[in-house]
Amino acid sequence: MFDTFRSSSKLINTFTGHTSIVNSIDYSTFDDRQFICSGPSDGTVRVWDIDNNKKFQSFNAYSCFVNCVKFSSYLYYNYRRHVICFSSWDETIGFLDFKHKKLEIFNGHDGGVYGIEFSPFYGGRYLCSGSVDKTIRLWDVETSESLHVFNGHEDY
Repeated sequence: MFDTFRSSSKLINTFTGHTSIVNSIDYSTFDDRQFICSGPSDGTVRVWDIDNNKKFQSFNAYSCFVNCVKFSSYLYYNYRRHVICFSSWDETIGFLDFKHKKLEIFNGHDGGVYGIEFSPFYGGRYLCSGSVDKTIRLWDVETSESLHVFNGHEDY
């Protein structure tokens, strides 16, 4: 089965431009257009237009690592906002509306935030974040509130 996949797969495109390691990517469609977002260690968040095979936008999010990026389907389908959520080593989670160039920050962790994941229920209204502070937080994207802190991990 893998040989069949390998023999039929081909490289479609390569997007270049980051100056350091790309830690995370995500894919989504907005307004019938296909996009990839990327989060590297150089502190930028980039949006790539797959249909046009080029960089759509680039944002200097932070001076430190961007660990994880995810498109927010909840904010798109409920408010028509084109939003990338990203986690960073500076203990924050950012919500970047790349169409209107607006940024909102969630604070609460006491260490770098490595992983983020939107809920598969309620259209992605809830976000989980994992941090080197050894906690997982549950956030409500609608209200920007931290709903619960899960403790108990012994190491990050």
